[in-house]
Amino acid sequence: MPSLIDLRRRIRSVKNTQQITKAMKMVASARLRRAQERVINARPYSRMSAEVLQNVVAAVSGAGDLAEALPLLAAREEKKIQLVLVTADRGLAGAFNTNLIKATQQFLADHADQDVSMELYGRKGRDFWVRRPVQISGEVTGISDSAGLAHAEALAKKVIGKFEEGQADSVYLLYNEFKSILSQRVVLKKILPIPAPEGVAGRDYIFEQPPQEMLARLLPASITLQILEAFLESSAAEQAARMTAMDSATTNATDVINKLTLHLNRVRQASITREIIEVVSGASALE
Repeated sequence: MPSLIDLRRRIRSVKNTQQITKAMKMVASARLRRAQERVINARPYSRMSAEVLQNVVAAVSGAGDLAEALPLLAAREEKKIQLVLVTADRGLAGAFNTNLIKATQQFLADHADQDVSMELYGRKGRDFWVRRPVQISGEVTGISDSAGLAHAEALAKKVIGKFEEGQADSVYLLYNEFKSILSQRVVLKKILPIPAPEGVAGRDYIFEQPPQEMLARLLPASITLQILEAFLESSAAEQAARMTAMDSATTNATDVINKLTLHLNRVRQASITREIIEVVSGASALE
């Protein structure tokens, strides 16, 4: 049975941990508000951009073979796959990183016959996969809280170059999508080749420049936008998962403190009772 000193030391340790989890919850909550605003503002622009791009592609689809003029639209057999995994740089976020790693393992199992190369964004994903026999084409860490347009443009330029040079037949994004504070969803999204629009009626556009030249600029911008959206979604989902995890940890710490305090009181009462019995027994022996 632990002594009173041991119990008091353990209660003090749990209280110190509880203060840390409370502070981390407050920090995650403040960061979540900013990240959530960025996601909410980016989603309508992303949806509208994708819709406009589909309409433009559908409008000019009859003007020759677009796949030959625009390599980003060319679909080919998937022999070489580029997977971009977006994880967090820090832990203490519940199952945020674990779910992504499990989804990556499932993806590799489903594409065991293909040559899969991984681009790792985030320290947690890097630390896990760098020790395993997988092909890693690049890694970037330290930007999970600050990933912006410059990082998205750099990644888009890299994957587009690999796709156009034939080093990758397709490119996938794997990240956590922010649904709510209590819910995040793992998303596997194919961004290259850009899928041809289905069921979209071509609108009667009047082009001031050749459509293919315009699409040659719009398609890379669309890839950059999708990558930027993945970064923003992942950042908001990470802060939400961390805030939820720290809230649960704080609640669990309170329960542990209550149980330890109750046990401490029982041990102290038993000690006092034992001492009283010893005093009474000693007094009786002297009579």
